[in-house]
Amino acid sequence: MIHQYINNGYYIILDVNSGSVHVTDKLMYDAVALAEPLIGEIEKPVEISDNIRTEIGAGLKAMGYDAEDIYEALSDIQELINMEELFTKDIYELYIKDFKARKTVVKALCLHVAHDCNLACRYCFADEGEYHGRRALMSYEVGKKALDFLVANSGKRRNLEVDFFGGEPLMNWHVVKKLVAYGRSLEEDNDKKFRFTLTTNGVLINDEVIDFCNREMSNVVLSLDGRKEINDAMRPARGQRAGVRSGSYDIIVPKYKKFVKSRGTKDYFIRGTYTRNNLDFSNDVLHFAELGFKQTSMEPVVGDENESYTIKPDDLPRIMEEYDNLAKEYLKRKKEGKGFNFFHFNIDLTHGPCVAKKLSGCGAGTEYLAVTPWGDFYPCHQFVGREEFLLGDVDRGLIRQDISDEFKMCNVYAKPKCRECFARFYCSGGCAANSYSFHGSLTDTYDLGCELQKKRIECAIMIKAALAD
Repeated sequence: MIHQYINNGYYIILDVNSGSVHVTDKLMYDAVALAEPLIGEIEKPVEISDNIRTEIGAGLKAMGYDAEDIYEALSDIQELINMEELFTKDIYELYIKDFKARKTVVKALCLHVAHDCNLACRYCFADEGEYHGRRALMSYEVGKKALDFLVANSGKRRNLEVDFFGGEPLMNWHVVKKLVAYGRSLEEDNDKKFRFTLTTNGVLINDEVIDFCNREMSNVVLSLDGRKEINDAMRPARGQRAGVRSGSYDIIVPKYKKFVKSRGTKDYFIRGTYTRNNLDFSNDVLHFAELGFKQTSMEPVVGDENESYTIKPDDLPRIMEEYDNLAKEYLKRKKEGKGFNFFHFNIDLTHGPCVAKKLSGCGAGTEYLAVTPWGDFYPCHQFVGREEFLLGDVDRGLIRQDISDEFKMCNVYAKPKCRECFARFYCSGGCAANSYSFHGSLTDTYDLGCELQKKRIECAIMIKAALAD
């Protein structure tokens, strides 16, 4: 499969199955477009037949290209075929037949230490931290059992990840600290290493939180939606949803600046959500950079289609243009030495993830689980509260292997829309929770989200090409 596109003046050809990216001139770009329906996918390198060469050459001549240049382009195509970097056959589907039988271990937990929150974000999928259930804080005893479960079910895997999540996890800070200490106490005897992370809205950050996180948290995600007026409209304090008089921006931004300045080389992300209210979201990403934040992310809202802030299909042209604008400015700042990182523009074209991750993504329901304050297991944080996906709990362990097996088989070849999509090995089929929310199936896709993902991948590849130019 070949994917071709033009972005920021670059002619880009992606050989999907090999992952090879070629930045070409217009002649080569047109030659490959003519060649694809004639050559298709090749199991192993072959010589292009004279008949195919003649047909491609005739098409290029009709476009006004010179005979000598056409010969060179055809030679380049043959060379890339010989190197197995063009028109390659898909070999990954062979792995799928063993996916259900594939032995998996649990390697990550999302601990919902607080089903409660001190903000009332309008788009919150967690219903202001309650997850459509009851407000609750995780006890140390439940968290301790969850960590014991992780160690016991992680097999020979040494590196384990635990994300403290909510609601707002800092509302249960004393338990977070105790669980980190307990996790550290398990490491040596069990030959494990915990990577702790935290996601917070920042309201309760203080010097103690900063110091502790800098010692113990491998990554901290700091929520902020951008410019003050944008953030405060969507992220007010509780009780201020109607007729917002004040928001969280002035409270959290000074804390974030102090936190990030003290963070040194340790990872963090300023993470925002854009809605229909700020389709000019590139200005919010650039606002992060102007505040001095170098590690940024901005995600499209996913919500009820009846909400005024929800992105609609009609917004796609504007959003696509916005990603292009952001990519150009991002590239300009990188070249000027004033760059920052934007999560969706970071792409590894040389190594990338393992085959299993390429095909099935995040590992929800198999390698990654969410744990509620009372100890129930769900496939991920977005399935919490959906009783049909209750996998077990910290006392009984995983008792619904059938659900885990269903998630094991949730891969790009099980999704008809993914089979012919150039982005499938980059997005790994997208989010199963979004698929279920919009279609009632784990093996469909959230169509609007797919279009945005494809655009971000195109921009990321263009940036790689431009920086290597």
